[in-house]
Amino acid sequence: MLWTILSVLLAIAGLAFVAYRKVFPKKKKFTKTKLDAVVISGPAGVGKGTLIKKLMDSHPGKFGFSVSHTTRDPRPGEVDGVHYHFVTREKFESMIKNGEFLEHADVHGKMYGTSKAAVDKVRRSGAVCILEVDVKGAERLKSANFSCYFIFVRPPSFEVLRERMLKRGAESEDKIQTRLQTARQELDFIAEKGRTVYDKIMENDSLEVAYKSLEGALKLYGALTV
Repeated sequence: MLWTILSVLLAIAGLAFVAYRKVFPKKKKFTKTKLDAVVISGPAGVGKGTLIKKLMDSHPGKFGFSVSHTTRDPRPGEVDGVHYHFVTREKFESMIKNGEFLEHADVHGKMYGTSKAAVDKVRRSGAVCILEVDVKGAERLKSANFSCYFIFVRPPSFEVLRERMLKRGAESEDKIQTRLQTARQELDFIAEKGRTVYDKIMENDSLEVAYKSLEGALKLYGALTV
């Protein structure tokens, strides 16, 4: 009799535990992994470049920037092979045909792409490769055969983003409007399905706060030792 009662109580406890786990599922234990690349996206003017520079300056030798290819003309101060590999459209299309890109896209009539060779160069050095790509490029890289951590940097508001673009003073009003239209599309994408691509979606309102968030995430995911 006592054994029967005990068995019933254990069965009830088991059912209660199963029900509890359905409501409060156990958090998966996270294991740090070796990252091959950190993929960073965000609208033009959101501060991606500033965050990347601060990260690389703060941790020399830990990260290497993958130099992308583009068909656009260099801006004042940009150096071929340092900021971008500036190539002709014919050369770019030939590289596409030969399967030399991990991802590529047409942005405002100019081609941009991440070559396999540029990424491999950083990886062979032992550093974590930093890739700055748009949301379409990030989607393509999701299927690449190496370990990536995907980060999207968003502005505190669309109005703030526009103000930042205007303050840069590097482009005409028409180009700013084109970039803002693209930014709107990117932010709409993030609102709809950003979590299916990006591991972290962070806001850049304050540079110091945003940088601490970025650095903390990279420590958690194994790109930096604590």
